[in-house]
Amino acid sequence: MIDKKDAVQKLFTAKSSRVDTNKGDTYYQKLYEQCKQRVENLKNMDPFGGNKAQLQDVLSAEGCDRRDFLKWVSATTAMLMLPSFFEPLVAEAAEVMNRVPVIWIELQDCAGNSEALLRSEKPKVDEIILEIISLEFHETLMAAAGHQAEAQMQDAINTFKGRYLLFVEGSIPTAIGGYYGTIGASGETFEEHLKRLSADAAAVVAVGSCATFGGVPAAAPNPTGAKGVMDIVSGKPIINIPACPANPANMVGVILHYVLTGELPELDSLLRPKFAFGYRIHDTCERRVHFDAGEFVEEWGDAGAKNNFCLYKMGCKGPMTFNNCGIVRYNDGVNWPIGAGRGCIGCSEPDFWDKYAFERPIDDTTIVVASNSIDTKIDTSSFGVVAATEIGAGIYAAATALEKKRADKGEA
Repeated sequence: MIDKKDAVQKLFTAKSSRVDTNKGDTYYQKLYEQCKQRVENLKNMDPFGGNKAQLQDVLSAEGCDRRDFLKWVSATTAMLMLPSFFEPLVAEAAEVMNRVPVIWIELQDCAGNSEALLRSEKPKVDEIILEIISLEFHETLMAAAGHQAEAQMQDAINTFKGRYLLFVEGSIPTAIGGYYGTIGASGETFEEHLKRLSADAAAVVAVGSCATFGGVPAAAPNPTGAKGVMDIVSGKPIINIPACPANPANMVGVILHYVLTGELPELDSLLRPKFAFGYRIHDTCERRVHFDAGEFVEEWGDAGAKNNFCLYKMGCKGPMTFNNCGIVRYNDGVNWPIGAGRGCIGCSEPDFWDKYAFERPIDDTTIVVASNSIDTKIDTSSFGVVAATEIGAGIYAAATALEKKRADKGEA
């Protein structure tokens, strides 16, 4: 018999649900000096790709004034878990983003992450990426096609060898020799394509659930043998930005961190940046107070649903999903799935499509803990708290609901 108190304690004190947001004055002063030197060095460089667009000119052209920009700087600095005195540096880093060449490729995907980026606002994140960063190649956005596109890509690889960030959107099919996905006149498979481009990249950024963990294409029975980037690429720094789609704020945050430091941000055991994936959905959810009070939506459209009660019993996977959705949100920060009345489906976790039954409560679900995480000794991430979450949340929910019923009846 599992002790209720111990189970709940494990649920809410899991290491991977805590992020060290204060590493001390000495650490941040040293980091500040490092970032300051990095930004100064970038200022002395010519923009890559001949892109001399100035950030303030771009923002002004799009109707964003200096005040809007500074608000964004403040929010981004906080998101990166940096003290407020870093804000001037973050602003300067944003202005030299055209010193960072980016090659973006799409493999087995729906282009949802590109769409999320292009349709974001405040400030015009798409303008920051496309007009400020040196975006050297993006199949969906570029005018060139066929041999011209291949020539442009190869020119970017040769020109920025060892310096470009390779963004990968979509999973990689590996069945029947990889021929479920080919590209270009030569019929290069997606796997060959990825390996060739990653070989000369400074780092590889996997964007979206498909590129990170295989996503929907890898769901059972996975006929194409879809895999994530980290299962294909080796010998290169890799950072995963999962979710379906990934939040544009997290994409820009990763690039800004790289501009500031020349390094990738601190990662968890699944290679996700901790500044974005160090939080459980459950811990930052506006409906958490209802979970604590034992107030749940029992069926769609009931009184609980109308009063924004907790969606746990309707299958919400917030207790075992790590992401900052509830903090950053989508569509200009207007809303997110739970805010719109739909439980979290766990899309930033590996194998979410198979592992989590969408409309079934967690305590009625049998979850098999994956054994192939990168390094469970570093940070158990979501896997390590799955068992505690399943047991603890179920017990806690049942206990709080019982206490509420007793209170309503006037029982002692």
